[in-house]
Amino acid sequence: MGSLKDELLKAIWHAFTALDQDHSGKVSKSQLKVLSHNLCTVLKVPHDPVALEEHFRDDDEGPVSNQGYMPYLNRFILEKVQDNFDKIEFNRMCWTLCVKKNLTKNPLLITEEDAFKVWVIFNFLSEDKYPLIIVSEEIEYLLKKLTEAMGGGWQQEQFEHYKVNFDDSKNGLSAWELIELIGNGQFSKGMDRQTVSMAINEVFNELILDVLKQGYMMKKGHRRKNWTERWFVLKPNLISYYVSEDLKDKKGDILLDENCCVESLPDKDGKKCLFLVKCFDKTFEISASDKKKKQEWIQAIHSTIHLLKLGSPPPHKEARQRRKELRKKQLAEQEELERQMKELQVANESKQQELEAVRKKLEEAASRAAEEEKKRLQTQVELQARFSTELEREKLIRQQMEEQVAQKSSELEQYLQRVRELEDMYLKLQEALEDERQARQDEETVRKLQARLLEEESSKRAELEKWHLEQQQAIQTTEAEKQELENQRVLKEQALQEAMEQLEQLELERKQALEQYEEVKKKLEMATDKTKSWKDKVAHHEGLIRLIEPGSKNPHLITNWGPAAFTEAELEEREKNWKEKKTTE
Repeated sequence: MGSLKDELLKAIWHAFTALDQDHSGKVSKSQLKVLSHNLCTVLKVPHDPVALEEHFRDDDEGPVSNQGYMPYLNRFILEKVQDNFDKIEFNRMCWTLCVKKNLTKNPLLITEEDAFKVWVIFNFLSEDKYPLIIVSEEIEYLLKKLTEAMGGGWQQEQFEHYKVNFDDSKNGLSAWELIELIGNGQFSKGMDRQTVSMAINEVFNELILDVLKQGYMMKKGHRRKNWTERWFVLKPNLISYYVSEDLKDKKGDILLDENCCVESLPDKDGKKCLFLVKCFDKTFEISASDKKKKQEWIQAIHSTIHLLKLGSPPPHKEARQRRKELRKKQLAEQEELERQMKELQVANESKQQELEAVRKKLEEAASRAAEEEKKRLQTQVELQARFSTELEREKLIRQQMEEQVAQKSSELEQYLQRVRELEDMYLKLQEALEDERQARQDEETVRKLQARLLEEESSKRAELEKWHLEQQQAIQTTEAEKQELENQRVLKEQALQEAMEQLEQLELERKQALEQYEEVKKKLEMATDKTKSWKDKVAHHEGLIRLIEPGSKNPHLITNWGPAAFTEAELEEREKNWKEKKTTE
């Protein structure tokens, strides 16, 4: 019931959206009354107008939103639906409400009836989320089936070029965009309108009406035992047969269950390609047009009975479910991969921030060391300049003193009277020498200061070397982590590559199995032909040989060829039985 409800909601969503004229997500109450009445009519659900009034009694005037209408729709309509209504009539009612508003005004190569069938197929293949879209994988699946039905070749490159122009924000097409895509003839070039229409009808019968196979065959009657051509339609649980392919005059059904079986029959009564469908209460003899058709019908009926035994849905529905589960799985894997990539990106950004913080600290330390070095150099330059000035002054004073001593020595004899002045000069010389000694002491102090500054410089350099080593270690640690992340990414890619190789291997094995099936099929046909040839030879020889049996004691009829095989009493008894059998038929 859940899947049926989901299918019904898709068509109802189109109808509700079409009634929403201003795209506000709301529809007037009067329109909802009409929609609800029509839904109850086509779904064969008893209509309760009082329930609708009670449900919306707080909103008598204004429009009602989709969220407000859903509880009523679920409770009073969808939960009461049984699988006894005409699905085509239901879809056509919803289609009538939305087609005029949404169908493009551009001329299309398909009729409105074909557009309706494409719309129903869209609802079957679309995703189970709103607004409804059909993804590119399902579009490719539908276009391939239409191309095969038209007898054309699939152009994968053309579809890949078309997919490039997809709007990434939508990830698919709406129902009306799909109708326009098929109706503009882009993927059916060279095909006339009738061929396209027949292809759409064939795909519609398979996907929507669950028609697994259909075609003309001869059927043997149960009463008259005559052979009549009928149009057979195979569905998941029955085989219906009609007078013609327009499906207007239905002649009967062959109900299939897990106890039914299908068997091949030899040619007889002038009929070829015979097979038998055995059911619980009846047996049906059918003649196909050729051996290929016979084998196809036997295989199709056998597959249908096998699915009934397993309780599996029709192949196209099961394939659609598998495609959806595969897309869901791929989406989950992609989301998990994106989550892991985000975690790695966050971790990488955290490491980058840590490295940036360490780099800033190192830059600040280097800046401080440079400033200290600059101050030290400036102090050293100032001290050297001052020392140079003092030394120049000392040299100048020493030169002056030497000149004075020389002058006084030369004038000693001449200027004895000036001894007092010389003693004064001697005292001054002593003072100058004291100044020189003091200057030497100052020079030694400056040298010690310079040595201390050099020691501080070496300690700073050692500290900078230590920080540099720590920075190198942090960079190496980051490189190792980065290499580990790269290894994990390579492992993921290898796992993905192995999965793709396994998928290709499975595809190759499937093709080999199909080739083996074709070879077995050809061998079976050859064996059938040989068996038929031998049966014909045996029948011919049996016709030539006539066993000699003892005659009856009763009087026999005499014919032109000799005594008859039956007596008159036996002939009368056989004639009586034949007339009674003909009367009962």
